[in-house]
Amino acid sequence: MPKNLAITTAEEKEGEIEHREAKDVPKEPYSLPAGFEWTTIDIQDEEQVKELYELLRDNYVEDSEGTFRFDYPIEFIRWALGVPGYNKEWHVGVRVSKTKKLYAFISGTPVKMNINTQTVKAAEVNYLCASKKLREKRLAPVLIKEVTRRINLSGVW
Repeated sequence: MPKNLAITTAEEKEGEIEHREAKDVPKEPYSLPAGFEWTTIDIQDEEQVKELYELLRDNYVEDSEGTFRFDYPIEFIRWALGVPGYNKEWHVGVRVSKTKKLYAFISGTPVKMNINTQTVKAAEVNYLCASKKLREKRLAPVLIKEVTRRINLSGVW
């Protein structure tokens, strides 16, 4: 048997891998490079969802030649991010402080996972996107940490 194969024993409990409390989560957002600021995207606001649509259309997934690209309609974005019980605070954007232009985004959506006999609250993180102009700023890890912080503040691990 391979050495790294985990075997479940009767003594192991089902549930969270690590239990923490929302009170232990930092209340302040993570730092961004100078000239950028955090924003929360309201998918019900026409201007904001249009900005998000354009960011995803122009920067999300494409092939190396730029000929194939995802182009999610606004209605799809609202459907995918507006699941029952969604939390607007989990729709995290980064704007340029001077112009307020949206340059990056990441989302979290609530999910319930059935694991054997337990239902566990969790979050799905998706739509990690940074403008091509910002990719050298290494925003992806900060975006992931920030959406995780916001999710954890809601008591979801």
